[in-house]
Amino acid sequence: MKQIIAALNIFLFLALLSSCNTIEGVGRDVESVGSTIEETAKDSK
Repeated sequence: MKQIIAALNIFLFLALLSSCNTIEGVGRDVESVGSTIEETAKDSK
């Protein structure tokens, strides 16, 4: 029983770790889009 609980804990930890990487990637994408919009706005002045 302890082995099953340990395996589930490891699985949950890895799932949380991968979701953090996904959120970080989305943050980078949003930042990139924001920078592009900012540059376009400066160029159009």
